[in-house]
Amino acid sequence: MLLRRIVPLVDFKSWLPRRFRGDVPVVPLVRLSGAIGMPAALGRGSLSLSSIDATLKKAFSVGGAKAVALAINSPGGSPVQSHLIFRRIRQLAAEKKLPVIAYVEDIAASGGYMLACAADEIVADRSSILGSIGVVSATFGLDKAIARLGIDRRVYTAGTRKVTLDPFQPENGEDVEHIKTLQRDIHAFFIELVKERRGARLAEGEDLFSGLYWAGERSVSLGLADRIGTAHDDLATRYGDKVDIRLFEPGRSSFLRRRLFGTATGEAGGLVDFDNVLAAIERRSLFSRYGL
Repeated sequence: MLLRRIVPLVDFKSWLPRRFRGDVPVVPLVRLSGAIGMPAALGRGSLSLSSIDATLKKAFSVGGAKAVALAINSPGGSPVQSHLIFRRIRQLAAEKKLPVIAYVEDIAASGGYMLACAADEIVADRSSILGSIGVVSATFGLDKAIARLGIDRRVYTAGTRKVTLDPFQPENGEDVEHIKTLQRDIHAFFIELVKERRGARLAEGEDLFSGLYWAGERSVSLGLADRIGTAHDDLATRYGDKVDIRLFEPGRSSFLRRRLFGTATGEAGGLVDFDNVLAAIERRSLFSRYGL
């Protein structure tokens, strides 16, 4: 009889880890960090649907989640991979009936901003960079350089327009107009997506779609973001100080990396990975475009 009186007074839930207590709100936080593109193009650490899909599915499958948060730090990259990730987030959000909140860290520009638009709300730091809603292609003109060196460029094709914008041949006006038409089509789709997701929150009369980018507070006033804040503070305000924020990010095998490429100290078995050196330079150039 005495035991029956004592047992109900004991709060067994308080002894359990937070993740097993039903009274603690849970929010998975998915990290989307890096340049966006096919892994072969931008190297390890790039974002693509294949690299992030399993992580997204795990995050959206967390039992009892109140929402799914995205921590975004990306200067953009491939428009196709950006849209594939965007669509996957929206599919999972609809399937699980969960709101999505994006928290911009250093940058969400170009394709990175498309990822942010997958969220129902966008929160940024005062120093975050957002925007760059545009399309860019860049190359070099090396035809004069190889001419000075006495080098002939020999290209054989079936199809009169098979080779366009070859940096070793003089620029062709028809090729330039073709790439600009391609860019306009992609840009129009990007604008449509942003308007669909941000709607009436976007400021009118502003040159939002020129490719310019802005810092946090200005982005809020333009409707590119909803408010200033950080993930932990914002989620604590929304769901309480005890909110359980669980970090999800693509896994990396350090064992496999050591076996294939060795270590920084050059241990035996390591190979010089020139492709990834070039990929790192490309990623660096994407971030440096925004002064980062």
